[in-house]
Amino acid sequence: MIVLLVVYAKKVDWEEVWKVIRDYNRVALLSAVGLVVVSYLIYGCYDLLARFYCGHKLAKRQVMLVSFICYAFNLTLSTWVGGIGMRYRLYSRLGLPGSTITRIFSLSITTNWLGYILLAGIIFTAGVVELPDHWYVAQTTLRILGIGLLMIIAVYLWFCAFAKHRHMTIKGQKLVLPSWKFALTQMLISSVNWMVMGAIIWLLLGQSVNYFFVLGVLLVSSIAGVIVHIPAGIGVLEAVFIALLAGEHTSKGSIIAALLAYRVLYYFIPLLLALICYLLLESQAKKLRAKNEAAM
Repeated sequence: MIVLLVVYAKKVDWEEVWKVIRDYNRVALLSAVGLVVVSYLIYGCYDLLARFYCGHKLAKRQVMLVSFICYAFNLTLSTWVGGIGMRYRLYSRLGLPGSTITRIFSLSITTNWLGYILLAGIIFTAGVVELPDHWYVAQTTLRILGIGLLMIIAVYLWFCAFAKHRHMTIKGQKLVLPSWKFALTQMLISSVNWMVMGAIIWLLLGQSVNYFFVLGVLLVSSIAGVIVHIPAGIGVLEAVFIALLAGEHTSKGSIIAALLAYRVLYYFIPLLLALICYLLLESQAKKLRAKNEAAM
């Protein structure tokens, strides 16, 4: 993917890229910033759901702060650093046991991918994403994948609604299957978050491409990023967007400009803020832990 990006980058008119960035509509840019805030708040709801699921008593504002820090680090430095390592570090510093933190992480990542699976299933099955000829995946294969994803959602909901054995133990950690209503809530919240992320890129592209097509390309690039396993998906996001959008839909320069702006707004600025929040939280952790333990 990196090689592919380099090949495309050599063909990009970088003067056009900087011109697009300089000429961004202020309303669209501010709207994108607002949606970034909305997305991070929605992601915080994943850990609030986990708070309800686990029954722990950490203050909601502490949960939202930890979630923000972890998400920002997760996006840029990988799941192992942000999603797992940072969560264990911060939640344990605030007084939660390891078993509870494992359940929080498990539910958070499940929530995120349930929304993805639902949206991708609908969009891939509907044929919204038009794949180029001779691409890595055929259009028919993508539709079949979409149907398979929807079947996963149906099976998960069936188990949540009708399974008699609702407890399972994985590597010594006890997990409880949620109710079907809880599962639907997970899907709804996560789906909205993925749609907001797609809307950010759509705004930065100047709304020149069908929104659902942009969302579909984002979903394709996200799973490609997981497979390639590069921190922040650097190169993967750009390569997929250029391959699927450049040409009749919009110019390469506009795509690169939009994705550069997206990375700054959604990845790098939140990461800087998260680093500051992390240092502040670490400095107050002992005091907050004592307060939490007294409240419990």
